[in-house]
Amino acid sequence: MKRMKKMITIMLCLLFAVSMLAACKKEEKNEKTDGSGTTKAPEVDTTDTAKKEGSEKTAEAKPFDLTLGIWPEETLTAEIELHNGYVEEFKKTHPNVNVVPAYYKYAVDTFVPKAEAGTLPVIFETWYTDTQKLIKGGFVADITDQLEARGWLDQINPSIKDLMSKDGRTYGLPRDGYALGLMLNLELFEEAGLMDADGLPIYPKTWEELAQTAKIIKDKTGAAGLCLLAMDGAGGWHFTQIAWGFGATFCELGEDGKYISTIDIPEAIEAMEYVRSLKWEYDVLTADPTVENWGTGFTQLGTGGAAMYIAANDAVNQPTYNNGLPVDKLALVPVPAGPKGQYSLSGGTPYMFSKSATPEQIDAALDYLVIMGKGPVLNEEGIRANNQYCVDNGIPVIPRYPAWASDELKAAEDALASEYSNVDMRLYNDYFNILKTPGNLRPEEPGETQELYSQLTNVLQAVLTDKNADIPALMQAADANYQKILDTTINAQ
Repeated sequence: MKRMKKMITIMLCLLFAVSMLAACKKEEKNEKTDGSGTTKAPEVDTTDTAKKEGSEKTAEAKPFDLTLGIWPEETLTAEIELHNGYVEEFKKTHPNVNVVPAYYKYAVDTFVPKAEAGTLPVIFETWYTDTQKLIKGGFVADITDQLEARGWLDQINPSIKDLMSKDGRTYGLPRDGYALGLMLNLELFEEAGLMDADGLPIYPKTWEELAQTAKIIKDKTGAAGLCLLAMDGAGGWHFTQIAWGFGATFCELGEDGKYISTIDIPEAIEAMEYVRSLKWEYDVLTADPTVENWGTGFTQLGTGGAAMYIAANDAVNQPTYNNGLPVDKLALVPVPAGPKGQYSLSGGTPYMFSKSATPEQIDAALDYLVIMGKGPVLNEEGIRANNQYCVDNGIPVIPRYPAWASDELKAAEDALASEYSNVDMRLYNDYFNILKTPGNLRPEEPGETQELYSQLTNVLQAVLTDKNADIPALMQAADANYQKILDTTINAQ
């Protein structure tokens, strides 16, 4: 079973690569690949989509609440306005449902207490690395019957569906996916004289070039060349991406079906030595990486505190709309290559449902997703509304990671994104092209992935605060700690 899970995860990346080869245009957020020409959307009947896909509702139906953990946080006023429009449309066919905004950002330390207290929203987002834990813990609802009734079950990419299934039952559906790249603040690249004659950034192609480019930016602008994370598990997540280029892996499946930690292999140590050089030799990082997390990284990039940041296609709203970077001053390019290869870490975000959610609440939540344009049904009105929202708020409109096994849906979404394009696709083409390269896409490490990230972050914190830190010893300690975690969790099952 464990071998099958790992194979399925790898298949996810391969399927995405194939899909990107077949359809690579423009879509919802700023991640476009080819931008040349426009394609007419296939003829798909989108009339009254929510009515067709959802359960029939009547004014006499029993009233109930629908708590939406996918509601935007209160600071995102324009996005809240967009959702208010969704609610207005939703109420036309669901007059008995009281929509309750209940923004929830998934976190390991807050989830279990909320689940045990019965305060989880009906629908929320989580991580693919944690779906099996939530299923085994009995915290999430089985939605197989609802998906099957709608004809959605077989439309989920099979590899993705396996990540959210157990014993033939399915407990979630995909929101989207991502592949890591390198985001650039073009204002800083311009100030540093790192733009070519065509107005494109002269970005680093290797990790060694990144150190040199970051040094030029730091010397000429005073801003950090790179924002490196080292506050929480996101630090280990980013370090994994860096270390793969040096030939490192961090967890392997043994012949006996048990997971083996490989944190302290020479390739991983070499990658950590490279990180040390960014801090103590080149001095190109932000003032204190140990206080930088996923959100502050985008703040640094968007406000000019740093010129480069490892990030993905699904987060182009963060440096722009959330942090003020003009839409035409953001670029997304490939992750630099290391001495042992070039890879793009891929993952994604699934929707899951509270164990206490009723079938009626689950159906209502699925209907809401259709209105948002997030289901495997083309809701042209919802997609247009989202694309227009991005245009109005300075968010790049770029292709979306295909999570549904429908070429027709993907082509229609890409055509709509192309219609609303608001960026120069030359700033994104290299990123999307590298994802089509065989072997570039790589799933997150197997095993207890979030625990792995925590162990790696501990080492990062030591290395970035102590110039003389003993990296081999630190990596050996992290390796031993992670092996204990594996042996008491997944290996003990």
